[in-house]
Amino acid sequence: MYKKHTLENGLRIIEIPEADSPTITLLVLVEAGSKYETKDINGISHFLEHMIFKGTKKRPTPFDIAAPIDSVGGGFNAFTGQEYTGYYIKVEKRYFDLALDVLSDIFLNSIFPKKEIEKERGVIVAEINMYLDMPQRYVGELWHEVLYGDQPAGWDVAGKKEVIKNVQRDDFLKYLHEHYLAPGTLVVVSGGFGMGDKLAKIKKAFSPIKNNSPRGKISVIENQNQPKSLLFYKKTDQTHLILGGRAYSFFDKRVYAQDVLSAILGGGMSSRLFQVIREEMGAAYYVRSDSENFTDHGYLAAAAGVHNERVIDVLKVILKEFKKIKDFSISPKELKKAKDFIKGGLALSLERSNDKAFFCGMQEILKRKILTPKEIFKAIDAVRVSDIKAIASDIFRGDKLNLALIGPFKDKKPFEKILNI
Repeated sequence: MYKKHTLENGLRIIEIPEADSPTITLLVLVEAGSKYETKDINGISHFLEHMIFKGTKKRPTPFDIAAPIDSVGGGFNAFTGQEYTGYYIKVEKRYFDLALDVLSDIFLNSIFPKKEIEKERGVIVAEINMYLDMPQRYVGELWHEVLYGDQPAGWDVAGKKEVIKNVQRDDFLKYLHEHYLAPGTLVVVSGGFGMGDKLAKIKKAFSPIKNNSPRGKISVIENQNQPKSLLFYKKTDQTHLILGGRAYSFFDKRVYAQDVLSAILGGGMSSRLFQVIREEMGAAYYVRSDSENFTDHGYLAAAAGVHNERVIDVLKVILKEFKKIKDFSISPKELKKAKDFIKGGLALSLERSNDKAFFCGMQEILKRKILTPKEIFKAIDAVRVSDIKAIASDIFRGDKLNLALIGPFKDKKPFEKILNI
């Protein structure tokens, strides 16, 4: 059960009560992320997320913000994506007032001390360097780059180091005033309370939020008529790769068939790719499929970390599995297993107050519409074999194939030679 309220200023509040839960999660989501940036401030959404915790008028130091939540055993964190930024606090339910006071304070009243900005530059640069040393993660950044190139959807959410080193306090204030506004903000409360119990307090806490119209994000340009690849040379003992194609936005009805297709290919240890690449070939430790959707684009891809000498073999097997989906039927048993895999995973992901807050909150901030698990299950169950084969034929085409790869390789020709289906 949940209830959504839209205030006169455009601020949205979602209540998700669960009386017997011992915890409460407060989550604030704002329509601001790397797709809302220009090149000269790429990374500011993520940098600002860090700076929110660096001081307010009421709590002037990072310690003053962290200590009250730590002192009651609570947890708090934040995150930035392409299309959103989020802040949350989870506490035992009797500490709701404290959590609300702290969260609303940092969201509305951060002061961005210049001294803290200078210190945090080093932290952000260290974070970027850390990701560069994590090829299993960094290959995902390369994947977005090969798909979308030099536009916000293709930029690193963390930004470029040269930009991070030059962002100034006025840039944060300008970005805040353009995006952290009532019509683009959502507050979610989930956990141990009754419907309506916390609404008045949340309204009061967030009443100072400005109600100007926020700036929109930059739309994605999709343009591809031949296969593309991007290699990042690194002396690694294992090659990390992502191979796949462009798919659909959140608002496309084909997203459910896309998820089922992804589950068949690489969802779990009994999936096709896992069975062939790991169990039969012994060529990789991890292998999976990634099905991602955004407000105006999406993709479906296979990802794996493989022995350097087996890379070409593994890529050929992935392409073969893509082609088999298009050319051959899918048994009723395999179709049911894939659907149950998705539905079971969703059910297991909704056990805690923070899980429910994220489930409803992310749907609302991205789509302004919330589907219940039952509604999602119904849409998944409606997917037919013909739907899967149709989208496989659309996604897995030679002119739409993309490859991102990190490993000890400099020559693209051997890889480009096999990128056909």
